[in-house]
Amino acid sequence: MQQSSPRLWPNSPSNSPLPLPSNPILYTLNECFMLKPPPLDNTSSMNLAKLREWIGMHTLSDGSIINDTIDLNQCVPMLLIGELSNPCRLNDIGIERLPIIPVRLEHLARTWADGLDAREVQPGVHHVTLASSPGWWELTHLTLAPLSDLKTMTSWLNNGRQGTWKPVKLAEGNIRVIEEYTIIPPATSSMNWDGEYETVNEPMPKIKGPELELAEVFVPIHTNYGCYDSRGKIIRCAHVGQRKFHEDFFRKGSSKKWDNILKIR
Repeated sequence: MQQSSPRLWPNSPSNSPLPLPSNPILYTLNECFMLKPPPLDNTSSMNLAKLREWIGMHTLSDGSIINDTIDLNQCVPMLLIGELSNPCRLNDIGIERLPIIPVRLEHLARTWADGLDAREVQPGVHHVTLASSPGWWELTHLTLAPLSDLKTMTSWLNNGRQGTWKPVKLAEGNIRVIEEYTIIPPATSSMNWDGEYETVNEPMPKIKGPELELAEVFVPIHTNYGCYDSRGKIIRCAHVGQRKFHEDFFRKGSSKKWDNILKIR
């Protein structure tokens, strides 16, 4: 599919934050356009200037490039780790346009925040936050957005509760720009729990692509109680969907304080 309406991306509480883009797209209020990425250089790292240049050279089906549509020099990198990478949700919020690029998280895991957003339906929607997870990897999404959009998206997550969600910069883990988007995270059977620490029992696959400078990337995280605590373990979004999390885990445990699960700058 070369383009589609953002309203055609299902975004009900039972499947949120799925489905999400499996390839680079340009989201706009009226259409979502598939993008073709330019080749990646054989470099180990990518700074903000190079990231803006690389995303700006993504090509639409008519041969035009992102740089013809958006002034990326006024945009900052932001991880979209949950519903904010869903075009339907961006449309609800009123975001006008964003490039959305798959990236690989390393030593960080997407997990369910310890909270419930009951604005639309009962019992409500669970949002996604980040937690440290040595050895873990998975696919998530990155955008280049103006600061006004970053503020709009964070304000929507906060839902009037100032400071519950906050855009921060990470002090651990890696964010890797990639060309291959088939990223399969470790299976549940690959995880080991010794009663205190959870580790991954398989090596992280090597993949082509540079690491981004963490000091330049924003990510909205839940800074009230952080994430859900299931007998010491986090509940990974890659292993447990939202409906199963709500029915089988939520309110059957406690909370992990955010500053105990993630290091930020």
